[in-house]
Amino acid sequence: MDIGIISKRYAKALYEYACENKNGKAVYKEMQMLINSYQEVGNLRSALENPVLSKAEKIRLLCEAAGGNVSNEYKRFATLVFEERREKFMPFIAYSYIDLYRKLNNINIGKLITASPVKNEIIERMKNMVAKKTQGRVEFETQVESSIMGGFIFEINFNRLDASIATQINKVRQQFIEKNRRIV
Repeated sequence: MDIGIISKRYAKALYEYACENKNGKAVYKEMQMLINSYQEVGNLRSALENPVLSKAEKIRLLCEAAGGNVSNEYKRFATLVFEERREKFMPFIAYSYIDLYRKLNNINIGKLITASPVKNEIIERMKNMVAKKTQGRVEFETQVESSIMGGFIFEINFNRLDASIATQINKVRQQFIEKNRRIV
C-alpha cells in the first residue's frame, strides 16, 4: 500500500468536497492547525491509533487538534477517515491537502532569516515583491537566528538566497585555505 497515493486521493477528494461547499480555505487552515498539533504533541498519533479509545473520542480528538470549532466538511472527512480505518494516514493527508491547496491557489511559501528582528513594513515590502513577481499570494515566515551574524537568508519555493555575514566569512576563509594549499 503506497502512503503517497492514498493520502493524495483522500486530500483531493476533501479539496473537491470543501470547494463544492465554498469552504476550501477554512479546511486549509484546519489542516495547518492539525499539522502543528502533530508536530507539537508527540502522543497525538499514538492516541489516534489507540484501540481503547472509541471512534467518537478519536474524531473529537482530531477535531480538537485542528482548532476545536471545525467546519462540517472537516468533521465529515474525519468520520470517513475513521470509518475506512485510515487514521494513521491523517498527517500525510493533511500535508497533501496543504500542498494541493497551495498549488491550485498559487500560494508561494517564503521564509526570511535574519540576525535581528525585522520591521513589519520590510516584511510586507518583500511579500509584495514576491507576489508581484510570481503573480500569486505569499505565505511568509520570519525567523531570528543570531548565528548568521548579519545580513539575511531568504527562501522562496525551495530557492535560497544567502546574503549572511557568516556565509561570506566562510567563503573568504575557504578561498584563503585553498590559496595557501597551492603555495605549500
